[in-house]
Amino acid sequence: MSKEPIAHFEAASTLAVVVSSNEPLLFLSADQKVIAASTSFCRTFEIDPATIPGRALSELGNGEWAMPKLTSLLKATAAGSAMIEAYEIDLMRPNQKTRQLVVNAQILDDGNKDHIRLLVALSDVTDARAEAKLKDDLVRDKAILIQEVQHRVANSLQIIASVLMQSARRVQSEEARGHLHNAHHRVMSIAAVQRQLSTSSGGNVELRSYFTQLCESLGASMIADESRFSISVTVDDSVVEADVSVSLGLIVTELVINALKHAFIDQQTGRIAIDYRSTGSDWTLSVADDGVGMPNGSVAAKAGLGTGIVEALARNLQGEIKLNDASPGTAVIISHRGDADRRTRIPAAA
Repeated sequence: MSKEPIAHFEAASTLAVVVSSNEPLLFLSADQKVIAASTSFCRTFEIDPATIPGRALSELGNGEWAMPKLTSLLKATAAGSAMIEAYEIDLMRPNQKTRQLVVNAQILDDGNKDHIRLLVALSDVTDARAEAKLKDDLVRDKAILIQEVQHRVANSLQIIASVLMQSARRVQSEEARGHLHNAHHRVMSIAAVQRQLSTSSGGNVELRSYFTQLCESLGASMIADESRFSISVTVDDSVVEADVSVSLGLIVTELVINALKHAFIDQQTGRIAIDYRSTGSDWTLSVADDGVGMPNGSVAAKAGLGTGIVEALARNLQGEIKLNDASPGTAVIISHRGDADRRTRIPAAA
């Protein structure tokens, strides 16, 4: 069999494949004349199949395919100097919704080097883009709503803290005043947690800055003389989900408040050190002071509201609590081991 009949057979096969394709396809000559169009192309873009063969691409329909940039890219593709891959165009037709199309085009090698042919595939991504935009809009609206709620919560916490302080000034009982001051400190620390979370992105919280700002807030509200007492923070590059950070922040808050209230009785100076380290799903949080230590060398914690809060939060994180004599002072260590909770993690090294 001679090459000419083979070439005719291959050309006929190509035409048959193009016409029967379920995807919108165009078979073009080098000068962008339409050799064939798939039935899907004609149906999708509402063009009479009988009017297509032999016409220039720019003449199809009502001239909506006359796009200078597309024409230039197709010309460069035919010349072998470019290739159209996922090129997006807007197809605008009279009295119809603009369609967003993705175009791919390549030279079709049918064995005849003297007659360049282009195969153009088109995908209508209008609905997909609209759906993606809707999702983006919903995410943005949700973020705005959450931010508004966070502002309102922060304002409410400030109001509650002010009411507690006013009440503390009015009561006569020293015990009641002490309870109100404790409540005020806790509300202010929660407000600090709220402020930090409101600035976090993607639902994740970087613990170093989070603990630093939290302890700065606690120090500002409870330490009158910064030259005498201080709070230091040492944290690695750990990043945790927001709900985990809330529990960790409240644990730190309770332990710092407890240390400031009880660790430095009759001491002129003191230091509280917060340390957090993690490796994979394993992590350790410690809050240590150089104060008076546990009475009579005991390492048993006094039962109280703060202790109950810390224990409940540690259980929620599936952590184990240890109370050690730091000589001087006391160290509370909360650690998590194993794969029981994968919500804490450190980012991969850069």
